[in-house]
Amino acid sequence: MSAQVIVCAVSDADPADFTRDLVRWSETLAAIARTGLGFTQSLYERERFEEILHVAADIKAAADDALEVRRETDHFIQEWMDSVGEGVPGYITPKVAVGAVVGNDAGEVLLMQRSDSGVWLYPTGWADVGYSASEVVVKEVLEETGIECEPVQLLAVVDGQRMGFTRFSMHLLLFHCRATGGTLQGHPLETSDVGWFSRDALPTPTAGAEWWGPMAFAAIDGAILASTFDPPRPQVWRGDHPTAG
Repeated sequence: MSAQVIVCAVSDADPADFTRDLVRWSETLAAIARTGLGFTQSLYERERFEEILHVAADIKAAADDALEVRRETDHFIQEWMDSVGEGVPGYITPKVAVGAVVGNDAGEVLLMQRSDSGVWLYPTGWADVGYSASEVVVKEVLEETGIECEPVQLLAVVDGQRMGFTRFSMHLLLFHCRATGGTLQGHPLETSDVGWFSRDALPTPTAGAEWWGPMAFAAIDGAILASTFDPPRPQVWRGDHPTAG
């Protein structure tokens, strides 16, 4: 891609969209470099991969500047280097999170208010080692809200970075669950409040209800839905992006 094309692409882009692109490019470069460090035995290749980490850190710092978040490039490099493993454990993949749309017999959805942001959302959590995804869902719902539930169906697999609600690579597995017991009791550290809400009376602010709300309440009403996922973008990268064989 020529420099002129790059300049036009940047000038025509929405600043927020371009900043998200910077973050994605940075994380992708860093993942390639860390995976390379995990597999290579060549000192020469290690030096090249570490240089890529420095470039990725510069891109990440530029994105932070655009967002008025101040962190030094050395912070990113050290953070990435600390996560390098050897062989298969060193292959960098997205983090995995689970979310739970829990419904009750009244057709209401279970929401929790995060203590750090004040935003309302369905229960979520990282996919802990030693648990299946559905087991994590049951555990997180109970820990965060005091409600016991059983998973019914997988509603969606979402790229959190692509959706714009995380600045690192993360895939979310969103489950529909049915409440089976328990008593509303929020986690003392993670939640400010918990409650049951109807589709016409969601609390403010509720995060992302425009995309998850319709399928969540359809599932709560008894619909069996096909799992949704992010469709492939017609152009994943701005220029040609050859696939390694």
